[in-house]
Amino acid sequence: MSSANKTKRFVYLTLLSAMAITLNLIESIYIGSFSFGIRIGLANIIALLTIHILGIKEMIVVNIMRVVIGNLLRGLIFGSTFWISLGGVCLSSIVMILLYKMKASILFTSICSSIAHSVGQVIIVMLFYNQPAIAAILPYLLLGSIPMGILTGITAKLVLDRLKGLR
Repeated sequence: MSSANKTKRFVYLTLLSAMAITLNLIESIYIGSFSFGIRIGLANIIALLTIHILGIKEMIVVNIMRVVIGNLLRGLIFGSTFWISLGGVCLSSIVMILLYKMKASILFTSICSSIAHSVGQVIIVMLFYNQPAIAAILPYLLLGSIPMGILTGITAKLVLDRLKGLR
């Protein structure tokens, strides 16, 4: 890969990371959560775009940057919110990678990674607080994860379709 291509990829990675962090902050500060802590997951749109545009490693970088820098900027670094967010992002990323390698549709990938994000967060809460009964909230989170996954998947698909003309 030429030096110009490496620089171009690095710039794209930086821009996508900045967008994911910004969307994460906007959602955290201005939009907030619905019932049971359900969130839209706007930054997941960027993760879906990144894996399709740049690849798996870059998607992982964007997701980790989003969690670390987003929590750092909100003053929550290494608190329970950080670990819960990281748990959700890790499981979500694993599911996204598996489905990407299986060539699943972006919509299906989005829904499954949204569900995995909720499951990952519940697992961390169970471990962090030693409260296995918190798993009772999973059905409600899953009911929220599916429509949010559909919303972010459709959005990511529309953006990818628009970007195809730019490549």
